[in-house]
Amino acid sequence: MSPKATPTPGSKLISPTDHALVLIDFQSQMAFATKSIDAINLRNNAALIANAAAGFKVPTILTTVAEKSFSGPMFSEVTDPFPGQALLDRTSMNTWEDAAVIDQVNAIGKSRLVFAGLWTSVCIVGPTLSALDQGFECYVIADACGDVSTEAHDRAMDRMVQAGVRPMTSLQYLLELQRDWARTATYDMTTGYAKKYGGAYGLGVTYAKTMFNAHEG
Repeated sequence: MSPKATPTPGSKLISPTDHALVLIDFQSQMAFATKSIDAINLRNNAALIANAAAGFKVPTILTTVAEKSFSGPMFSEVTDPFPGQALLDRTSMNTWEDAAVIDQVNAIGKSRLVFAGLWTSVCIVGPTLSALDQGFECYVIADACGDVSTEAHDRAMDRMVQAGVRPMTSLQYLLELQRDWARTATYDMTTGYAKKYGGAYGLGVTYAKTMFNAHEG
């Protein structure tokens, strides 16, 4: 017997209320050696997901490594959407080995976690594989991560995907939070972020609205 289709979203799709976002080490020292993605694109994509999470009220953890002594401040594009939120500074390369971060994960209480940060092969592989071991469901926003080479980034993504981490992109993250243009309460916010940070898609939204007063819904 064939399955019966229903107009309901799949359980693997994310929503604003079913996950926490963990943004790791978006810092200048880490960015200097990042070669797998252009720094402008990286900052733009990081800004897109940070603003999306803040706008949709997704609980978000901001963590740095050796901020004052070595790695420098977190990108303002990432911190500005969360005014007043404390950054959790670590000594450990693996975020999951930091007690303060784990306390925050447990306080939020979400079993689904979405990660992004620098570098993919260290700062993202460590916590995702550790979280998987402890029963969490993990996603990685691949184009909001970067590494010292394309090879390093790609092999890190391969390793995580083989272990069960689910990859996605920054624009996908925004649109999956919105998911239905009939959700009017967040429509202007979503299209606004798309126009500002959504690259060619954002240009298309701007053009359609300006020239034809078009509306996705």
